[in-house]
Amino acid sequence: MTTITVIRGDGIGPEIMDATLHVLDAMQLGLAYEFEDAGMVALEKHGALLPEATLDSIRRNKVALKSPLTTPVGGGFSSINVELRRRFDLYANVRPARTFPNTRARFPGKVDLITVRENTEGAYIGEGQEVSADGETAVLTQKVTRKGSERIARYAFELARTTGRRKVTVVHKANILKSTSGLFLKTAREVAAQYPDIECNEMIVDNACMQLVMRPEQFDIIVTTNLFGDIISDLCAGLVGGLGLAPGANIGTEAAIFEAVHGSAPDIAGKGIANPCALLLGAAQMLDHLGKPDQAQRLRGAIIATLEAKDSLTPDLGGEGNTLAFAKAIASRL
Repeated sequence: MTTITVIRGDGIGPEIMDATLHVLDAMQLGLAYEFEDAGMVALEKHGALLPEATLDSIRRNKVALKSPLTTPVGGGFSSINVELRRRFDLYANVRPARTFPNTRARFPGKVDLITVRENTEGAYIGEGQEVSADGETAVLTQKVTRKGSERIARYAFELARTTGRRKVTVVHKANILKSTSGLFLKTAREVAAQYPDIECNEMIVDNACMQLVMRPEQFDIIVTTNLFGDIISDLCAGLVGGLGLAPGANIGTEAAIFEAVHGSAPDIAGKGIANPCALLLGAAQMLDHLGKPDQAQRLRGAIIATLEAKDSLTPDLGGEGNTLAFAKAIASRL
């Protein structure tokens, strides 16, 4: 029996989590769930966005499945997702983007790539933010380390090797950001030399964005820094039909958190029409992490078969079904 921490989240979070657990239960995987709170529901119930009991549960179980969370705007509240990454040193953000049938994909059948994003340093974490007293000047510190660059590059090359992928593209801006991007690129090159079986190429970030929307099939695994990865991974989600099909994993040496990367969508919460695919695909990533790759492929196969059959699809996918009916249709094809 494997116990995972389950965070049902805010907005549509509980609906897509219930749908996802329905499918996982149908797979009879021997999973046990430890339910904990985070986000607005936690703030209302426990007075904290990220209660200590939730953190303790993740420390104990080392694996969590998380629905979208809402961070209040203003009032000194920081991003819950950034805090989770910091607390557990979840240095690798892994975002697959794959074309699925009967979706709004821009390039049907041509996209199957993974963005591996450094998750703990760089401009995205907002270190050293200052605004001058007159409000005319703002400053942000960007720090990139050899350690952070080395371990994310190694994760990308190991992922390529273990999943049978053949190429890693290092995306950077070392032509301008010669210190930070320069160190990242130099370190990635050193790591690449240790993987002669994996093709490595380099691409400046602005060119990478252009190439992604022109010939996305040329990419296999992209590895990049935190801010660039945040932007590129959403761009890739747009190529395959949107964030409703975009799962994500945040992986460290002591814990891993799997999620849907879209928001909590409060405008449709409670209507039963949310698409659970992103969280289901995040659950498939979780199964890979737990050493159950065959079961992960079984789950992905059932999702694809249901999309092909256009059975009980939610409105965002062009259907008239509801969240739970869609999940039941997927479960029936396991």
